[in-house]
Amino acid sequence: MRLVHLADLHLGYRQFHRLTASGLNQREADVAGTFTRALDQVIACEPDVIVIAGDVFHSVRPANPVIIHAFSQFARLRDALPKTQVVMIGGNHDQPRSTETGCILGLFRRLDFHVIHGAPDVMRFPELDLEILAVPDRSGALPALVPTTPSRYRVLVLHGFLDDVLEQRHETSTLHLTSTDLHPDRWTYVALGHYHVHTRVADNAYYSGSLEYTSVNPWRDLQDEKERRIPGKGFLEVDLDQDLSQIPPRFHHVPTQRRMIDISPISAVGLSASELMSAIERAVGKVKGGIRDAVARLVIFDTPRGLMRELDPARLRELKQQALFLRIDARAPEPRRVQFSGAPGRRPTLSETVRSYLEERPLDPIISRADLIALGVHYLDTASAAADTGPPVEVA
Repeated sequence: MRLVHLADLHLGYRQFHRLTASGLNQREADVAGTFTRALDQVIACEPDVIVIAGDVFHSVRPANPVIIHAFSQFARLRDALPKTQVVMIGGNHDQPRSTETGCILGLFRRLDFHVIHGAPDVMRFPELDLEILAVPDRSGALPALVPTTPSRYRVLVLHGFLDDVLEQRHETSTLHLTSTDLHPDRWTYVALGHYHVHTRVADNAYYSGSLEYTSVNPWRDLQDEKERRIPGKGFLEVDLDQDLSQIPPRFHHVPTQRRMIDISPISAVGLSASELMSAIERAVGKVKGGIRDAVARLVIFDTPRGLMRELDPARLRELKQQALFLRIDARAPEPRRVQFSGAPGRRPTLSETVRSYLEERPLDPIISRADLIALGVHYLDTASAAADTGPPVEVA
């Protein structure tokens, strides 16, 4: 029994202002293209079961071209694999805010997909001796996450945040639980969605990761993938007849449509504007294969206020025009915490003031305090950089 596990497709994701020749947002087209290639690889696997663990779309109300592309590609999948059971659950990006809004995922029932986007549901496939418990991202009480029948194959599909596995800096979801709540010892396999980097939770429990760089902070994805020696984005192929502690699921890498590059950071300490401009050009020039048509970031540490405004705008614009988008992330020096005996205390920085306020502010239980603080500090950093350099320039 072979199963394919994929998640976090985020079809319809948009970023930057570059358009294709047909008028689509370039990043939206990138995500669509990667999805198409991923389905080519899924079809080649010829699995018995496909589970899609949430966040099929990036928004509750995707644009018509996004819906049409998704439906046509999933129809192609159904035509190629007419006997394969497909189970799709809703993620936090798919779930409507009100019941009268409706969920677009129901459209795929026309392709004989099993779609669960409200309450959790148990599906049984006697011909495969298979039971699947599908748990979409949602609020409210959960059922016991244990099998209900003695089926040979027992699969849990869930979209949510594991508090003991993921750091709070990751994107939040409505559904919070721990790896113990999954009872992995009771299941043949646990297919998880929400976290965008391929991650092992237990011998038989995994986040497959997303198919594209659609996180709030894609640079964090790149860092996590580098630390874990993961080649990038993709999906999992699982042989449910094997001992997964000995033969883990196979990760199928799906090359993304566009390169994401985190350029080696530099420091502005002691540099004049001309010297910093030359250092930026050298850092970009060292990128293997260049940055042409890529999405890239260069972090500059210890940047004094006002220095970025003195950079040569023509040289900076020439660099930016090479990429789809080049973000110059200039960061101010860390404040020094100097104390003097008998002197009044140091006035806290604006960042520290905001952080302190958010740490004490009452929040709705579904809101991650750590995520809120990180987002607030990020906005402050962005505003500070804009004050020095003007608003970010997104070159078409």
